[in-house]
Amino acid sequence: MPAKDVGRTEVERIASSLVRVEDEHVAGLTAFLQDVDLTLSALDSPDVFLWIDRDGAGRITGSTGFELSADRRHALIRSVAVHPSARRAGYGSALARFALDAAAREGAQSAWLFSRRSGPFWQKLGFEHANRDELAAVLPDAHQVRLFVESGQLQREVAWSRRLDHASPHERTGPRQPFA
Repeated sequence: MPAKDVGRTEVERIASSLVRVEDEHVAGLTAFLQDVDLTLSALDSPDVFLWIDRDGAGRITGSTGFELSADRRHALIRSVAVHPSARRAGYGSALARFALDAAAREGAQSAWLFSRRSGPFWQKLGFEHANRDELAAVLPDAHQVRLFVESGQLQREVAWSRRLDHASPHERTGPRQPFA
């Protein structure tokens, strides 16, 4: 199911300004995600794909990312956030679309996520309500899924999913280098 127009120009602008999260970015990203009340699990894991955007002063204004299932057919979209001072029409959608496009380039055929508060936002991007147990079954090794299962939080979560557009894998995102 195609997403509604989120402004490809904005996605392209975001793509040119996003920085792949490396070990030196984790502390800042952790503080940012904590401020916007998103899950902090495994931000330093090499198998979690994360990016940040910064303003002219170097402050993080947005983040986006995903984890892949072992078979790479499913992506868990995570850490999509916009700092309140940076909210503008299309910025959050562009961050989300970037993660969806990157996951598709990595081979994912479907995207999943947890969101109790932002359902209307995700619906505008083509997501529909999904079964949280099915999400946990197709992404059992995703850090966020494991955290939610182990803590008992899974039963309180709201799951969403959508098919991904078939993107040409012109450039793989690739795993981050392991920490030394």
